[in-house]
Amino acid sequence: MKYVVCIPDGCADLPVPELDGATSLEAAHTPVLDALAARGQVGLAQVIPPGMPAGSDVGNMSIFGYDPARYHTGRSPIEAAALGLTLSSDQVAYRCNLVTVTEDGIMADFSGGHPDSEQAAEVIAALDTELGGEVSFHAGVQYRHTLIAPAEWADAVCTPPHDLSDQPIVGPSGPAGPKLAALEEASRSIVSRFGLKANRIWLWGQGFQPEMPSFREMHGVEAGMVSAVDLVRGIGALTNMSVTDVAGATAWYDTNYEGKRDAALAGLAAGADLYVIHVEASDEAGHEGNVAEKVRCLENWDRRILAGLVDGLDKMGPWRLLLLPDHATPLTLRGHIDDPVPYLLVDSQVDGPGGVYTERGAASSEVVPGHCLMAKLLAHGETAS
Repeated sequence: MKYVVCIPDGCADLPVPELDGATSLEAAHTPVLDALAARGQVGLAQVIPPGMPAGSDVGNMSIFGYDPARYHTGRSPIEAAALGLTLSSDQVAYRCNLVTVTEDGIMADFSGGHPDSEQAAEVIAALDTELGGEVSFHAGVQYRHTLIAPAEWADAVCTPPHDLSDQPIVGPSGPAGPKLAALEEASRSIVSRFGLKANRIWLWGQGFQPEMPSFREMHGVEAGMVSAVDLVRGIGALTNMSVTDVAGATAWYDTNYEGKRDAALAGLAAGADLYVIHVEASDEAGHEGNVAEKVRCLENWDRRILAGLVDGLDKMGPWRLLLLPDHATPLTLRGHIDDPVPYLLVDSQVDGPGGVYTERGAASSEVVPGHCLMAKLLAHGETAS
């Protein structure tokens, strides 16, 4: 039996006025997904536990089968793991975004114009040279980077920048707030030298390194994953999954959909039992409020991943597939919410009750904890019903 987990990041939505009240899932032309739902089980999952932030760190940890209430210590230490960074007990990691803030203090772009990773690495190197010492800066992907600081810097309240899109900024508070604010202010003159749309850093998502059992210890199978996002790759690194690099895979609309699909099929053919395919594009479209692009992202999933994925899996033998987002990113809100999200479970050998994979299609379903879905997927012999 082979297993695949598909994560169209942030794809769940609320009704969109520009789509005549439909959601992006309802508006997208997805014949392969529709056919899978007709033979599988559609349900609702609470991937964000009550009281926890509605972020990809929490949501993806749930999907991987780890209860965030037990294992989550913060967003940035997961990303640090993807960069090969190991934190000591007296260190804390912060997410370090390159952002664009207007002169009158409005968060104009939480992603700093999506600089390419090579350009961003030059900026981060300059920040480390000029502001490093007690702290250190580490380059990640595009606008997503990491700051390592002493443990006493951990006590601060920081707002995720994507929650402030087109709104007045809210700076860090708490005992460590002044240190963080000073560092952010000092970054302005450095970042602005590089001619990017980004003009400063934004620090948030802090935490200490979590201790997580390996995926095999947790679930009894060998697993791999493919993603262009350090946060998701970090969960793989922390749980000893095989993390695959794919040429042309980005965390943007232009990502290599086919390359991710083919990497998963190749990994399964080489002996992995389970593969995770994560694509960030639909979440980015939600944050931008880009209706057409979010619909297009879902259609790309259908045409460029699911179609060939199902054919490839059929050639290998029996398979089971789980598909769901890590949270909802409504186009109308341009931020994450903690509502339950629809999931789809399909078994190639046994048909389930069938359904429609949309928010409304799953609305009457019983809500299950997100971290329980991995066990449901891996339940050998259990049908998809």
